[in-house]
Amino acid sequence: MSQRTLSLPKAVVAQGGVEKWNSKSSELRTLGKMLDSMCNATTVPEALDEVQAVMSLGHNLWAYAYMRMLYSKNKELYYATLLNQPSMLLPVVYTPTVGEACQKFGKMPFYRRGCYISITDRGNIKKVLEEYAASELQKDAASGKPLCDCIVFTDAGRILGLGDLGCWGMGIPIGKLDLYTVCAGVNPFRTLPVVIDAGCTDSSGNTDKVVARDHELYPGLKQDRVMQKSGAGTDVNPACYGKDNMIEEFMQAAVDVFGKHSLLQFEDFNSNDAFPLLAQYRDKFLTYNDDIQGTAAVAVAGLLGGIKLRDPSCTNLIDELKQETFLFHGAGSANLGALSLLANEAGVSRDKLFVTNSRGVIWKSADGKEGSFRNDEQKEFATLSKPTFDGTDLIAAITNLKASVIIGAVGRDPGCFNKKVMETMVETAKPNRPIVFALSNPKTQAEITAKDAYEWSGGRAIYGSGTAMDNVTVDGQLRSPGQVNNVYIFPGMSMGAISCKATNIPERLFMVAAEAVANSLDEEDIKADRVVPSPGRIRDVGCNVAVAVILECQKLGLAGENLGASKAEVETALKAKMWSPSPMSIETGGVKVVEEMYDGEGTVAQFSRLVGC
Repeated sequence: MSQRTLSLPKAVVAQGGVEKWNSKSSELRTLGKMLDSMCNATTVPEALDEVQAVMSLGHNLWAYAYMRMLYSKNKELYYATLLNQPSMLLPVVYTPTVGEACQKFGKMPFYRRGCYISITDRGNIKKVLEEYAASELQKDAASGKPLCDCIVFTDAGRILGLGDLGCWGMGIPIGKLDLYTVCAGVNPFRTLPVVIDAGCTDSSGNTDKVVARDHELYPGLKQDRVMQKSGAGTDVNPACYGKDNMIEEFMQAAVDVFGKHSLLQFEDFNSNDAFPLLAQYRDKFLTYNDDIQGTAAVAVAGLLGGIKLRDPSCTNLIDELKQETFLFHGAGSANLGALSLLANEAGVSRDKLFVTNSRGVIWKSADGKEGSFRNDEQKEFATLSKPTFDGTDLIAAITNLKASVIIGAVGRDPGCFNKKVMETMVETAKPNRPIVFALSNPKTQAEITAKDAYEWSGGRAIYGSGTAMDNVTVDGQLRSPGQVNNVYIFPGMSMGAISCKATNIPERLFMVAAEAVANSLDEEDIKADRVVPSPGRIRDVGCNVAVAVILECQKLGLAGENLGASKAEVETALKAKMWSPSPMSIETGGVKVVEEMYDGEGTVAQFSRLVGC
């Protein structure tokens, strides 16, 4: 493992490398020793014993820290453990735990995983990638060339709903790529998590109430993120645009180093940058933006699932979907992406699609010069002419538009789908059950909980949420609300695209991915009133999505490699490409559990003091 001087944060390099950085403070030294003493597993059962012992101490952030230590000690065991218990461990290594982990990323030991590219690296980005690849990635057995199938990269300008976390946002691309592996079989040793460090300014969403870059253990650039007004009047990052912009330099460097079939996924860019960057590069590189397209696709998948719950015998879910009237409450990237997919790929008439922002139902004049839209993306789905009713009144909007589907992704108005909203939706959707999605995260920001949705609708609502909700018993029947999470889309999308060596990723692929998720619903899902499949079958769903993507790529002439003429042939070829850990012993090794590994309350108090939870 070679010394890295280009692809680590500049502050870590200046300190003398990772080990010396982790000795920078007494807190880091103490926590590192604690985690090292906790992590002794050599088999999956041992690792599960250890992580469950850590979880029993009371906070999943501790389990997150343990799993990072396990990765640093034994990467294959790390993935084997995740694959053994995905339902238990995916919430540890990704949402919901990863948000708090990113807020406190610098308070935990620093590890080598992840490539850090600074705006000061302009003109030198290819060398940064080459250094990381030589040190950390799997090599081709014949040529010795580093191999990279997938890159997830972020400028950390909008980490989940937590604001600007700068280099501490590395937890997101790392976690995302772990899901690629667990949910779809992408080889983890051929993946690359990247943070593009363009400064760090606003961490207003950070529950620690600090700007990340002001912390003594923040390793990134100690400067503001420079922003400027775009031609549309929105705040954008100038590092992303212009002839010498570093996003294009980075993407082209990735192609130069790894080849044109290496997938580049945009992650957690500010919405004002996300849309124009996607538009600029989607046809030039093998790329997509999961926050826009993946989130949109899973929302549509959930809607198709809702149609299936109404009528399990339905054979054409899209035709039925076209009969609905949709009200999207909130005009961020998630809802706008779903609107685009419904209109442009599902064929839903635009006079059945409505969206709100803080000014109410979005409208525009016939010439497009006036209206309540805030940007071009909102303008595209604005209704013609100002509403004759009070567009800021949600009840009035539902009533006058006769909405049968309402999708909330407001983010800042928890509980806005109140009892009156639910009662109104029941009336306007008749004779069908209303479809109600509350997609804002975390649970405290949800537009409505599952319990309230079922109770206030008299059990008629078909409900989906953006965050995990507890099961609810309705008239003696147990309902298990589906979590409408893009984890059902992006692993299979990426695995499908790289497996067939796709040239690009058009919107059509997200529609077929959404259909594949809905068609993965089984009898148990329908019985539980779940709009997306059980998370316990997530790898099967990922495989189904990948197969659908490959078949569509071959149909559209986008596939550089043909994997078979039939679904069965493609599935067989795909499964041969899916990565799994090497066989490992399943015998236990006498792991010492909580009472012997830790000193109970003393460990809890010490970890809480060191990390702050």
